[in-house]
Amino acid sequence: MNDFTPDTDLIDFGELSPEVNALLQKGVAAYRRDADAADRYFREALALSPQELPAYYCLYKIHTYMGNLDVAWTVANEGMREAARQAGWPSDPELWPPQNAAGAAAERFALFTLKALSFIELKRGKRDKALDILRILRTLDPRGSVGWTVIYELAQGVA
Repeated sequence: MNDFTPDTDLIDFGELSPEVNALLQKGVAAYRRDADAADRYFREALALSPQELPAYYCLYKIHTYMGNLDVAWTVANEGMREAARQAGWPSDPELWPPQNAAGAAAERFALFTLKALSFIELKRGKRDKALDILRILRTLDPRGSVGWTVIYELAQGVA
């Protein structure tokens, strides 16, 4: 099943099981020519190992690109909750401790995915919800290490 090796990987997802890495690499390779196949590969990776966070990222990212914003929102929320669980945090981001975004992988993924959720909400036309998320990010990541300030600037332009 693992057709990819470190020499042929398209994307470095970090340390993953070889099976999940192979599925994610296949999904990345398939995306431009067959988004449905990419979706299947990413979902298969997620089902195989739901604790490996890059599968959530791949899935919510392609659905955001395709304009399937409800799907993207659902998957991003699932990934954020899994990352929070791994970090030992509650599921509610308002209860998370402020972070150095260069911290552990789960913590960084949680913050990054919270930023993605603000973008998805903005694209869904829910500017107020996006701003609520950005307010949380301002508290959690005051230096803007995960790039939430870019989404904030976009939200200001939407006003």
